[in-house]
Amino acid sequence: MINPTWLNTFCTLVEVNHFTQTAERLFMTQSGVSQHIKKLEQQVNCALLERHGKQFTLTVHGQNLYQQGSLLLKEWQFLEQQLKDDSPFSGLVKIQSPGSCGLKFYNQLLALQVEHKELVIDYRFAPNTSVEQAVANHSADIGFLTQAPTLSEVTSHKIGQEALLLVTPAHIKNPTWEVLCELGFIGHPDAKHHAQLLLSENYSEFEHVDQIKRTGFSNQISLILEPVSLGVGFTVLPAHAVSAFNKPGLIKTHHLANPISENIYVCHHRNRPMAKRMNTVIEAIK
Repeated sequence: MINPTWLNTFCTLVEVNHFTQTAERLFMTQSGVSQHIKKLEQQVNCALLERHGKQFTLTVHGQNLYQQGSLLLKEWQFLEQQLKDDSPFSGLVKIQSPGSCGLKFYNQLLALQVEHKELVIDYRFAPNTSVEQAVANHSADIGFLTQAPTLSEVTSHKIGQEALLLVTPAHIKNPTWEVLCELGFIGHPDAKHHAQLLLSENYSEFEHVDQIKRTGFSNQISLILEPVSLGVGFTVLPAHAVSAFNKPGLIKTHHLANPISENIYVCHHRNRPMAKRMNTVIEAIK
C-alpha cells in the first residue's frame, strides 16, 4: 500500500507548489519533504516530478497520483474524524452554496454554531457547478444548489423554493422589453440560468440573455445590485439576494405576470455516510 504520510507530503507539495512552504506547512525540513517524495517515487516505481532547478512540474504519473491520492486523503481524514466523533453538535461541517442561498443560510448556521460551541461551520459561496464539483471531490460535505445536480457521485433532494425577481434602478416604473434592452444586463455567475427562467416566461421577445447588451458583471453576491442602484443596468436575482441589499431605496423589484421560483436542493456525496452533524445542519436549513 502507498504510504499515506508520503502521499500527504506529495499532495501538499503539488497544492503549495513550493518545497520550503510545504515544509513549513507540514512542520518538516525541506530535506524531509524531498526525502518523502523520493521514497514515494521508489514505492510506486516511477518518477512523479520533473525538476527544473528549484521549480518542478508533474509527470503524467504524478498527475494521476495527485488526482486519485488527494481524494483518498480526504476519505481517510473523513473516516478518522467519523471514528473519533459523530456527535450531532460538534465537529467541522464544510458547506458550499450559491450566494443567494448563502446570504440566508449562513446567518442561520452561525446562530446554530453560537448555540453549540463545538460545531464549526465552514461556509463558502460558489456557483452551482462549482458547488456540485466540490461535493463530488469531497471538498464540501454538503452543497445547496438551485439546479438539480448532474454528476453521478452526487445525490440530492429538494428542500424548498426561492422566487426569482427582476430588479431595475428605482426610477423604472414599467420594465418593458424595450426598456430592459436600453438599460442593459448586469451579469453574475448564475445570471444566464436565472434570466432564462424568468424572462422567457414573461417576455415573448426573449430567446436568450445574449440578446441584451451586457453593461456589467460581478461575482460577489453583495455587489451585484450596486451597478443596478446606480442606473447602469438591470438583473435577475433570487429573493434572498435582493432582500439583503443595503440600499433598497435605489432599486425597484418588479413582480411580473408569470412569477417564477427556482428549486433549492441539498446534496451530498452518494458513497459517503452522513455524519450526524451534517444532518443537524440540513434540518436547521429546512
